[in-house]
Amino acid sequence: MVAVGAVESALKDVAVEVAREAADLVRKARNAMVAGERVRVETKTSETDVVTAVDRASEELIRRRLAELRPGEAVLGEEGGGVAPAASVEGDADPVTWVVDPIDGTVNFLYGSPVFAVSVAAQISGASVAGAVVEPISGRCWTASRGDGAWLDGRRLRVSAPERLDLALVGTGFAYLAERRSRQARMIAGLLDRVRDVRRPGSGALDLCSVAAGWTDGYLEHGLHRWDWAAGALIAAEAGAVVSLPGRDPELGPDATFAAAPTIAGPLREAFISCGAGEI
Repeated sequence: MVAVGAVESALKDVAVEVAREAADLVRKARNAMVAGERVRVETKTSETDVVTAVDRASEELIRRRLAELRPGEAVLGEEGGGVAPAASVEGDADPVTWVVDPIDGTVNFLYGSPVFAVSVAAQISGASVAGAVVEPISGRCWTASRGDGAWLDGRRLRVSAPERLDLALVGTGFAYLAERRSRQARMIAGLLDRVRDVRRPGSGALDLCSVAAGWTDGYLEHGLHRWDWAAGALIAAEAGAVVSLPGRDPELGPDATFAAAPTIAGPLREAFISCGAGEI
């Protein structure tokens, strides 16, 4: 008989191992870039939406290692694509799909900022059950498995508990397309006099981890893909955050990712809505 949580724990161990290996590759590439080595850069949806040769090398390593450690399981990645996991049909087995972001925060990586990470998550029936977010420069490793809490380098995480919305520190992110970014800016401008302050570090995965650690009290971003939130949202939820994923709360917008400390989650959600989140 398999112990409760044993499957999730085993998947988390794989996520940590693979994410650490990819983070080591990315760190070495970043050090070489800082030392003067050129990195090949291409664009995707716009001139500000970039992908590097390091992104692709990192994802290739992740896919290769997952094939060795978990043969036959599907992988959905930012650069290599794949099929998003769907809810299983009753009576079917529940296969694992790995959802990976080889560098979350590529623009930060290119600019020399240390705020970027490798994200690896295991999903079953479309829901994250285990994940790891590893920061190549600091070496910090954020982890969670379903039902077993969230952790940062062995320290259990717990969300903050601000008493009022005006005391809340809020994280967000902006789109690559200028037209949408301007709508997001108007939303944030409306929010600024209702909260303590707003932060925009540049990595959705790390923004969600920041909520888990209590470094920020809430977070909203539109346009994240599954690989951006798959590990981070689980880490935030396991730390006690109220989490809403894309498609779950149309009033926040059809592609909104939201996470917040329970004490201010309701008021923060309402503030975002009144500031136009649903029209982003």
